[in-house]
Amino acid sequence: MRIKKVQLINFKRFDDLTIDLSDSPKKVIALVGPNGSGKSSVFDAFEEEMKNHRTYHRASEEPSFFSKLFFSRDPKKKTEEYNKYDSVKIQPANTEDSIGRKSFHIRNSYRFTPKLKAKSLQSHKDIIENTNGPTSSIDLDKRLEENYERLWGDALTAFTDDKSGETGKEVRERIIGEINSVLSKVLDVKISSLGNIVDDRGQLYFEKDSSIDFPYDNLSSGEKEVVDIIIDLIIRIKHFDDTVYCIDEPELHLNTAVQRRLLLEIERLIPENCQLWVATHSIGFLRALQSELKDKVQVIDFSQQDYFNGTKTAVPIELSRRNWVRIFETALEDITGLMAPEKIFYCEGRPDPSANGEEQGIDAQVYNQIFEIEHSDSLFISAGGADMVANSSLALSILSKAFVGVEVFRLKDRDGLTQEERKAFIGKNGSNRMLYRREIENYLFDKEILKLYCQSVGVAFDENRFDEIVIDIKKEDLKGEKSNQLTQMCDFRGSPDSFMIELAKHVRSETAVYSFLEADIFQS
Repeated sequence: MRIKKVQLINFKRFDDLTIDLSDSPKKVIALVGPNGSGKSSVFDAFEEEMKNHRTYHRASEEPSFFSKLFFSRDPKKKTEEYNKYDSVKIQPANTEDSIGRKSFHIRNSYRFTPKLKAKSLQSHKDIIENTNGPTSSIDLDKRLEENYERLWGDALTAFTDDKSGETGKEVRERIIGEINSVLSKVLDVKISSLGNIVDDRGQLYFEKDSSIDFPYDNLSSGEKEVVDIIIDLIIRIKHFDDTVYCIDEPELHLNTAVQRRLLLEIERLIPENCQLWVATHSIGFLRALQSELKDKVQVIDFSQQDYFNGTKTAVPIELSRRNWVRIFETALEDITGLMAPEKIFYCEGRPDPSANGEEQGIDAQVYNQIFEIEHSDSLFISAGGADMVANSSLALSILSKAFVGVEVFRLKDRDGLTQEERKAFIGKNGSNRMLYRREIENYLFDKEILKLYCQSVGVAFDENRFDEIVIDIKKEDLKGEKSNQLTQMCDFRGSPDSFMIELAKHVRSETAVYSFLEADIFQS
């Protein structure tokens, strides 16, 4: 079964929300958005529907958990009555389908089984009844122990069935092998044994690297999460074969690579006539949806607008690059803004060939060193020689489109240009920048910065010698011989490039040189 439309009226925080997946809903439905945007409430609606068809042993939540009218600011609407038949309406894609006992299988985000210790085997109701399952998105989901006992039940059934023809070893290898065939594609652990309840070893045992038969209790939280979900699905797909599977935040405790592999295996396990709904804001899951599952998924973006207030219809977004960018930004909760630059400066200098193009040229290294604190949102990138920077309009245009929300600038050395020529270059384009002094060396070899460097290494600064070498700090070409003389004067024994990096460490916000350079680059 697949769902094509869900309507929630005065349910949880929604006034009137319809999720419309069209007449041909996809196999995978992803509800994405930040925390508190209403994703889990959709699964609560599905759980409410299932209470019409199953017997739950756990007490359900109070009506106030489900009805928005309990908390309405409008006295005319405020009420303490809740009718789930009016609040939750679900429409299958196939008009011949009707919702029944096995229409939904839901795993909420509160899946927590830190220890597994079965003391005995006990009878369980028909698995379709889901008697031990949670009744809402805030109820604790501890079905792993039941699933463990069901694995033992399957083993005992095969062992006592004269018609099966399987030996004990074959039964064990079949049951464990089925789980491991999926588990090994997600994690680097495998189940080695089902344990032995009689010997007080009533839990799963695992192997990894050089270790074997270590207990479930010793797994990490992320490993337990994966084991729990995979075993639950493997057991249930044999019975829930016309079902909408729902998993709320399946990425808990998992790193990005594991998230991606897990979603691919979940989708593969679920039969094609079924549907998978996931509520997520994880990068790993989104990457899988964007690439491997792009033809099977519809995405409902809960960050796109306020779906809580008024009558709203949520439809799948177009899976364009622009929409994916917005979704990933939401998933990262703006961490991309912390990692990605707001300004990119395309400056002179060639990457170091000995570093296979991975290291920026010396100019970019110096600029990044100087502005790493006060302008941590800016990044300087080597563009090559002066001609390459001057003729980089196309590259700038491409970068501006590739980096949404990022300003891209062209930063050029002044070299021998006059002030009028410098102003003309800057005036051509709002993204043009040019140094006031000849080039970056004319800032680094300033008397102020050399004094600070010499003081830091305990070397006396010879001001008279400096005045003999440098006549005009703004215009002189300080490369070559003059650079060597200044390096020797400061008793620096490394390469000229290394000396520039060391000097850059002293161009800080309290220096006049910093103010000059900052004005040239950021205030032109």
